[in-house]
Amino acid sequence: MPTHEKIDYVEFPAQDLAATKAFFTAIFGWSFEDYDPDYEAFSDEGLDGGFYRADQAGSAERGSALLVFCIEALEDTLAKMVAAGGFVSTPVSDFPGGRRFHFTGPAAMNSRYGPHRPEHARHVVRAKAPDQGHIGGQATS
Repeated sequence: MPTHEKIDYVEFPAQDLAATKAFFTAIFGWSFEDYDPDYEAFSDEGLDGGFYRADQAGSAERGSALLVFCIEALEDTLAKMVAAGGFVSTPVSDFPGGRRFHFTGPAAMNSRYGPHRPEHARHVVRAKAPDQGHIGGQATS
């Protein structure tokens, strides 16, 4: 149930909805509801939202969203991401509380979503340290 004055839903532009949907399904097992050819929604993924068809996508460097995913097995997710057509834009590295890598995907989305395309925003995958609590995500726009 939505909470008063809290983020309830987020929407991101995507240049290729089919590729975006396939990518997130392959890596994270997301399911989507297609509302029309230009919009698909996801739910129960930490925050509900959707992707809408757009000719351009934003970039984290220009102030768009930076999605941060929390996972348990960094290398397993990295392998799935590469197999699904993603590109590692920042290799696995340590940070306070765990390890992480940044990636771009095969279709532009408002989080550096396009291989070798710096105009798109990036995604960050963080694995929590063994004795740390859940590492939450951040998004700025």
